[in-house]
Amino acid sequence: MPKYVMWGSYCEDVLEKRTPYRQAHLDGISAQKAAGLVITLGPTQDVTKVFGIYEAPDEQTVREAVEGDPYWKNGIWTEYEVKEWIQAF
Repeated sequence: MPKYVMWGSYCEDVLEKRTPYRQAHLDGISAQKAAGLVITLGPTQDVTKVFGIYEAPDEQTVREAVEGDPYWKNGIWTEYEVKEWIQAF
């Protein structure tokens, strides 16, 4: 199955603004991980970017997962892009 890389950006004051949505976000990502969709996902150390690796049948599946996340729906993630990734090693 193809793998995809997702890079996105966080809003200003993310640590404060994400609080009401954090548990729903974590629960959703945990469910996606258990289902095998998310391989890994997390913020950069400075909490300005988010990075994820997904394993999905197509890019649309990844986009639906991202856009269904409470962080996207509530403006915590402000933009993102998805690229199919070739895992060489």
